[in-house]
Amino acid sequence: MRNIKLTIEYDGSRYQGWQRLGKDESNNTIANKIVEVIKKMTNEDVELFCGARTEVGVHAYGQVANFKTTTDMTPLEIQHHLNRYLPMDIAVTDIEEKPERFHASLNAVSKIYLYRISISDVPSVFERKYVYHSFRKPDVELMKQAAILLIGKHDFKNFSTVKKNKSTTKELYNIDIYDDGEEIQITLHGNDFLHNMARMIVGTLLDIGVGNRKKEEIEQIFDSNSDVSASAPADSKALFLQEVLYQ
Repeated sequence: MRNIKLTIEYDGSRYQGWQRLGKDESNNTIANKIVEVIKKMTNEDVELFCGARTEVGVHAYGQVANFKTTTDMTPLEIQHHLNRYLPMDIAVTDIEEKPERFHASLNAVSKIYLYRISISDVPSVFERKYVYHSFRKPDVELMKQAAILLIGKHDFKNFSTVKKNKSTTKELYNIDIYDDGEEIQITLHGNDFLHNMARMIVGTLLDIGVGNRKKEEIEQIFDSNSDVSASAPADSKALFLQEVLYQ
């Protein structure tokens, strides 16, 4: 069996996330669209593994996935076929053959997410689907001070909507907040992210930035005995999976 690794870019606006399983199962997912094309191309039942399961409405610049196949098509032929038959809002930007043991999910060591916030005087008509517009200009320095409190290994359960009894301890390596006067970009780099974790972190930082809450509340949110909760998840339309990193 050959093991094919894909790097994928997509606009998540009209999909129910990367994958929807269980009682909320849906065929309208990015993974399902890709699997449908691969099945027709190879005449095989394939399983697609991903680096990060993005949520409803979230986009990706650099999602990573892999599947096993016996096809004799070259990697370039596979890429061309996928890009020809996939919807226009999903594209395979890179493809390579990997050793059989490579697994897009199990071998991922960290993930980088990007969140875009417009702070221009007039909201952009053309960017509106991919940027959250803040009508109040946040205090970026205050947001940076709050971000420092989030970095490191913590129990992020209260920064997520996770329901399963799995480990909620994750490590954030870095939060970079860049402001060019027109747009604020928040980059989050961590070993893994819980359900809605990236968006709830951004929502909390934004609330601190506009003065709705104090940075000291972050330590209270981490405290499992506290009744202080994180802010509501920021709008998914402005979140991008930037990169999945491997050793």
